[in-house]
Amino acid sequence: MPSLRLILRSGAFSALLLLVSSGCVPRYGFAGGGLPANIRTMAIQPFDNETSTAELQKEILDAMRRELQPRLGVRDAPVEKADALVRGVVRSYDVDVPVGYSATPGQAVTSRRKLQLTLDVQIVDQTNGKTLWEKKGLRAEGEYAERDEPGGRREAIKRVVNDIVEGAQSQW
Repeated sequence: MPSLRLILRSGAFSALLLLVSSGCVPRYGFAGGGLPANIRTMAIQPFDNETSTAELQKEILDAMRRELQPRLGVRDAPVEKADALVRGVVRSYDVDVPVGYSATPGQAVTSRRKLQLTLDVQIVDQTNGKTLWEKKGLRAEGEYAERDEPGGRREAIKRVVNDIVEGAQSQW
């Protein structure tokens, strides 16, 4: 192993110090992904709800406003002023799909349940009318303990938002 004195005399250390101090060190990172440069603001419309679960529309809207805009790097804006618009339709909401059962032979009790949420989503560039990302039949599942349907719904909605962010980022 070379000694420090040898490194200092060889000039390699001086060259390395010069590169570091001058800012000529290569920077690594990922380019691409995300929204087009002209998209700085986004409006999220309440999704049309074709299910009988009324609270679903508000819960999806709240989760999307809380997560979608910050993760995509845009600000909230009214529909008429937004660069991009997110809209969609909640197609189905199926609850009470049994997942796990108790092992007691005398009493069959379901301990875990699952719900499925299916929706259509579209992100539109309002400056030119072009669809930036679209997914029909986006499905997410949420498991929940007996009598905790809201917990399973929150899990499914969280997965939907993650899928929208990942899908939107992968398109550009």
